[in-house]
Amino acid sequence: MTNSGITRRRILRSAATGGLAAAAASGAVGAARAQSGRKTFVFVSGAFCGGWIWRQVTDRLEPGGHKVFAPSLTGLAERSHLLSKDVNLDTHIADVVNLIKWESLENVCLVAWSYAGFVGSGALESIGDRISSAVWLDAFIPADGQRVADYAAEPVRKGIQMAIDKGEAGVRGSAHYPASVVAERDRAFAESKVTPHPVGTYLQQIKVSGALQKVAKKTYIRLPKFPQPPFDKALADCKSDKSWATFELPDVGHMAMLDAPDRVSELMLQAA
Repeated sequence: MTNSGITRRRILRSAATGGLAAAAASGAVGAARAQSGRKTFVFVSGAFCGGWIWRQVTDRLEPGGHKVFAPSLTGLAERSHLLSKDVNLDTHIADVVNLIKWESLENVCLVAWSYAGFVGSGALESIGDRISSAVWLDAFIPADGQRVADYAAEPVRKGIQMAIDKGEAGVRGSAHYPASVVAERDRAFAESKVTPHPVGTYLQQIKVSGALQKVAKKTYIRLPKFPQPPFDKALADCKSDKSWATFELPDVGHMAMLDAPDRVSELMLQAA
């Protein structure tokens, strides 16, 4: 695992700086695809977003025969009509657990992006035996008892407090996303789709016993263009753990699935 992780990092980093990223990744993943065959993916979205954000990745994976699920969590996107003060972290964890149980999914590659690091970590406590690989894409790796609010950036903390003070069920995100979040070409699209995020998910402590660490194949992908110290720490911790493969995409914003869907899709196949 360690040697292959180093090789992958070198391939991607050198390709990115030399303008050969697509060719290098395609060659590496072509072999991986031939060896591994069809995969089952469950993509879990971050705060303010829903399954819509994975569409370009889904459209690249499904023609290869891969089974892809990208659920919108309760209270978000097309399920925004379900937003209420009762929605908490347990609700979102149940969204993922129940999808995997009711669809009878096995050998799943669970992909968690950003806030969903909390959701995925919690879900693994119940369905860890159904997960063959885990990909944390610029995502939190929480310890037992932590809250999303403990990690939140100052603007989000202010939004949380504002929602609490006003008695609102949702936290409103930024009205305008910088390039560190999403490229200009996709900015209007992303801003038109985001919805308030359930405030209760930020405030509930997570209960984890280390199920994430028990997953056999684990990959952490950091997008350092997006400044987030907890993600930097997660990357450093994963680099020091031989059971993790790690990658960095320095030229891609936090919404990597919009900024670079080809590279994200290839990395998912490689990591599954």
